[in-house]
Amino acid sequence: MSADYAVPALDKAFDVLELVASSPHPLAQNEIAEGTGRTVGQLFRVLVALEARGWLVRDEDSGRYTLSMAAFDLAHRQPAMRGLLVAATPAMRELADRLRQSCNLSVLDMAAVRVVAQAESPADFGYRVRVGALFPLESATGTVLVALGDADVRAQYDARLDPGEVAAATRDGMLRRADPVQPGITDVAVAVRDRLGVARAVLTVPYVSTSLSAHGIDDVIEHARVAAGRISERIIGVGAIG
Repeated sequence: MSADYAVPALDKAFDVLELVASSPHPLAQNEIAEGTGRTVGQLFRVLVALEARGWLVRDEDSGRYTLSMAAFDLAHRQPAMRGLLVAATPAMRELADRLRQSCNLSVLDMAAVRVVAQAESPADFGYRVRVGALFPLESATGTVLVALGDADVRAQYDARLDPGEVAAATRDGMLRRADPVQPGITDVAVAVRDRLGVARAVLTVPYVSTSLSAHGIDDVIEHARVAAGRISERIIGVGAIG
């Protein structure tokens, strides 16, 4: 950012929030200062303000800070996001119960994929992702979001993706691909579309194939298509996204 437009206090607040959000455990003032490259004195008023506004929670015994749910709440106040989650939740829960596999819903977040909802598998085993997690644009989910996104999205990101996978996602409205990070998982990513046929979200089943799996991959794809179609019909019906 240009120095002419810098807002030091705001920069400090964002640095603190990003650090605390990425930490696996609550942080003390000195740890926050060290992690942001500042002194405790420079951050004291920022920490007090963030706590007062409800963005940080301070443990009364240890004095350590952790992130509140304020950011999550703020993001989900958007009418489009609320409508999407209301539309998706029943279909996702039914899909997870039927397949005995978890499923998640993601949207495009700048040049990455953000998980906004997740339904747990009722089985004793399975793979899940955290709501709020970010994944690369080059993932199966990201490929579907770009391939079936609006013209601006395709123009901006299409060159980053595998042309063959983009063509397959465009043709089929979904993509099936072995997960490059988690061995034994096949990602089944199906577009959730608005009234113009544009992908506004993607329903993904990280399919785990074992001897205990209730369904084969072909059944998973078929049921995921049906669930994504139901979500699409609901968001078109309520006009939540478009």
